[in-house]
Parts: sequence; structure tokens; C-alpha cells
Amino acid sequence: MRRILTITGATAVLGLAGLVAASVTQAAPRHLGTPRPNAAKVTVLPRTGAPRSVGSVRPDQNSCGYHQTIPADRFQGLPDFTSAKAAQPYNAVLHTTQGTIVFSARTTAAPCTTYSFRFLAEHGYFNGTHCHRLTVQFIYVLQCGDPTGTGSGAPGYSFNDENLAGATYPAGTVAMANAGPNTNGSQFFFCWKDTPIPPFYTPFGTVTRGMNVLQKIAAAGDDQQNGPGDGYPTDFTEFHNVLIQLTSGG
Repeated sequence: MRRILTITGATAVLGLAGLVAASVTQAAPRHLGTPRPNAAKVTVLPRTGAPRSVGSVRPDQNSCGYHQTIPADRFQGLPDFTSAKAAQPYNAVLHTTQGTIVFSARTTAAPCTTYSFRFLAEHGYFNGTHCHRLTVQFIYVLQCGDPTGTGSGAPGYSFNDENLAGATYPAGTVAMANAGPNTNGSQFFFCWKDTPIPPFYTPFGTVTRGMNVLQKIAAAGDDQQNGPGDGYPTDFTEFHNVLIQLTSGG
């Protein structure tokens, strides 16, 4: 489940396993790309197309569009979404092999996305998974949330985009990766530096602690398996666990 994403110059877009130029057209290859000789133009192969639907949306989930899809890695069922539960503010505490990262969930702006993340975290979905992609040229993200570690993994369901109008991606943004409109799943990315990408990826959190951890991972670089400045992070980053802490009002 990937799509081709190309980095051209200083503006780019990001997809489920990677990044794309603002003028990119979506395609449907399957594997990670190979390094290209021209560092100014890097072709990356994130997810192939949209996940295939295998189920219907339950009535209480219509507003989010949660529906079953393939692949279903570590499938935990569909999120048991209600507006009341989704409105509860929380912090996500991610204990990693490189240090602790904490972000504040934007539950008001992106209730479906933040509730999906909470649902997966509370079911231990992210525990023992690792971040599979780091980019250090043109766009600056660390991508995680795939239990297969390949960039092709998904939780067995997809849901709608949110919070895209006027979206920007400054350092500290946590946002969803995707394979096109309304194909969100479990993969997400941290912006470790201001990242100039179009508003195609639901921003759903803001890092409040651990930017130094992200910057340390970025400083160690990547193996460039997808092209210059785009590959597997040199500093292996695994989630020991991801904890949800309800905050005041939750």
C-alpha cells in the first residue's frame, strides 16, 4: 500500500512510507525505492494505493469513516469511538530506545485521529514497533507506527482526514501518513524541524517534551536506502511502550 512520492527542491509532500513533491501524482508501486543519482530529485515509494476495504462502517463511526481494510497487522478491531470519549484531552508518552517523547493530542481539532491513536496505544499496538524512516533533506520527519517496519503495514482499518484547512508542519508537529485522501491508519510522523509540505496530512499532536530526542535521531542520519537523505534511521528507535495520560478535563 504505497504511493510514489518525490522530493523536488525545498517543497515536498509526505505519504504513508515517505514524501512527495507538491506537484506529484499518486501512483501505486509496492516497494521502497532505490537511491537516485540526483540528490535534488529523490523518488520514494511509500504505500501502494488505498487499503482495500473488507467491511462496512458501523453507524456510530460514520462521522470518522472507520472501516475495515487490508492489510490488518495486529488487528485490534475498529475504534469504539464516541464523541464523549474522543473529546477527552490527553498526552501521549512514548518511551523509546532513544529517550522519551511526549505530545499533546489535538482532540478538539482532530477527534477521529486522536481517538484512533489512543485506541491503538491502549491496546499495546505500538509496543515493540520501531520507526522505519528518517528524512534529512528538504523535509524533516521521522516516520513510525508500522508494526511490520516496512512502510506497508496498517492496522486493518482506515478513516477520514481531519484538520487539513491551512495545515502547516512546524517542528514538533505530529501528523498522519497516508496513501491518499481518507486512508489514515496507524502510520504517523514527527517533524523534527520545520517541514514545508502541502496540507495533505492530518496534524493531530504537538511535541511538548523530547524534541532533543528527535533531533538526536536526526543528527545520526539514515542509510539512504530510498535516496540521499531518506532512509532507515541510523539510531534504531523502538517504542518500549506508548502510554495515554488523560489531562484536565479528561
